[in-house]
Amino acid sequence: MASGPVLVLMANDEEQIRTLIERWAEAVHTGDMDGVLADHANDIVMFDVPPPHDGVRGIDAYRNTWPEFFGWQRRGATFELVSLSVTTGSDVAFAHALLRCGTHQEFQVKPDKRLRLTLGLRKDDGRWTVAHEHHSFADDTP
Repeated sequence: MASGPVLVLMANDEEQIRTLIERWAEAVHTGDMDGVLADHANDIVMFDVPPPHDGVRGIDAYRNTWPEFFGWQRRGATFELVSLSVTTGSDVAFAHALLRCGTHQEFQVKPDKRLRLTLGLRKDDGRWTVAHEHHSFADDTP
């Protein structure tokens, strides 16, 4: 009987996290900085495709990574969630996703090109926040 509420809680947590990530991806796509930052922890750690290679730490450093990306998108790049998997615990969770992230020209050459996204989340005061974010592309150089 005790497992019933836990299962409902887990499903609700998974739904909350899916919604959080979908909102974040849409905010990235539209260049909405407030939306991109909305559910990220103040002590976020992000490892991104471009340097710095040792990542960025803290919400201010995370914020500073986005303007150049938004400019690239305005010039015609795509950022679109393709698949998403979420695993939840009571106070930590992780998710991994694939996104179409590139220009029309890049997709003409490599139509299956995908950005890989991994997120680590924690529950802070009853609310899910992204504490870790990792972006990568497969290295397909010969």
